[in-house]
Amino acid sequence: MTSRPTRPALHLLDELQAMLAHGTVARRVETLRRVTDLFLDGVDYNDEQIEVFDDVFTCLVEDIESNAMVLLAQRLANVQAPPRIIRQLAFEDRIEIAAPVLSQSEQLDDATLIANVRAKSQQHMMAISTRRTLSGAVTDVLVELGNPAVVQSTVKNPGAEFSDNGYCVLARRAEHDDGLADALGQRTIPRAQYLKMIAIASATVRSKLEAANPHAAADVGNAVRQAGRLARSAPRGISRQTSIAHGLVRSLFEEGRIDAVAVHSFAQQRKFDETNQAIACLANITVETAEAMMVESRDEGVLILAKVCNLTWATVREIIDMRDEINGTHSHDLEECRDTYERLRTSTAQQVLRFHRMQQSTAAAPPAA
Repeated sequence: MTSRPTRPALHLLDELQAMLAHGTVARRVETLRRVTDLFLDGVDYNDEQIEVFDDVFTCLVEDIESNAMVLLAQRLANVQAPPRIIRQLAFEDRIEIAAPVLSQSEQLDDATLIANVRAKSQQHMMAISTRRTLSGAVTDVLVELGNPAVVQSTVKNPGAEFSDNGYCVLARRAEHDDGLADALGQRTIPRAQYLKMIAIASATVRSKLEAANPHAAADVGNAVRQAGRLARSAPRGISRQTSIAHGLVRSLFEEGRIDAVAVHSFAQQRKFDETNQAIACLANITVETAEAMMVESRDEGVLILAKVCNLTWATVREIIDMRDEINGTHSHDLEECRDTYERLRTSTAQQVLRFHRMQQSTAAAPPAA
């Protein structure tokens, strides 16, 4: 296909110069409508022609009435429009002008959207939160700076992606926002991030409850651990991908194909679900127990599981690195950790794991009538 002749556009440029010098607001609005019609009727404009249109639009929108700007934003939001006018519309203070572009235009890149979030209003953030897709970089700033309505809208957007840090922020904000907690419950969240959120939320709840009830700290701790156990085993916390990974590793174990080498491979590839299930199989514990020790414990929990499974230090290091990447933390002196692992006896690790297993069974037991 070929581009349309540029003569109508050039004719409009001549008219534009005269109109800007002597024309009324009504004439300016009519010219804007005609320029928009001409642009939308065009086929495959080249870069030079688009730049001409950008110049025309930029001149016409100066001191023009709000309704005409709203109409322009609505008409340009869903097309490959001149870039400068799209950005100008997106950064308009009047949300009725900015919203169509912010919510629909695919010409706005992540850097522009992030700049808009940081510079404009909560209404601008709300418009951005409804876009067809949102990257983790954009949702990071939305969940950090947005009000509760903006954050809930972002979480409810099926096209929104979230980074590990974004999930952490959401976990903390959900402690004070029941609506956000419900919205999070409706999302399919990667298992590692889900467990991390549970750990963060549990710590926050424990801190608040212990401060309010200093004489019942032990009971509070037990209640939080029980809540965490129930949350970890809740169906909504287990995605289809996690279930498939767990089932596949369990089948491989039953066929005798899961060993220390397999665990090292899973950890090295940062396959969180597969690593946990493989360790659970080798240590003869539930995958929930393995996950809890992986995400919620300090390095000691990982060392105990690894020693019971007879893993090498190289594998332990991969597991710790994977856990730290998930938690957004950094383990302390790894050399000291290695010394501890090498001194740790298998029999001691087995005794500790039996005690841990007993605690889990006690927590899972229904309360006595």
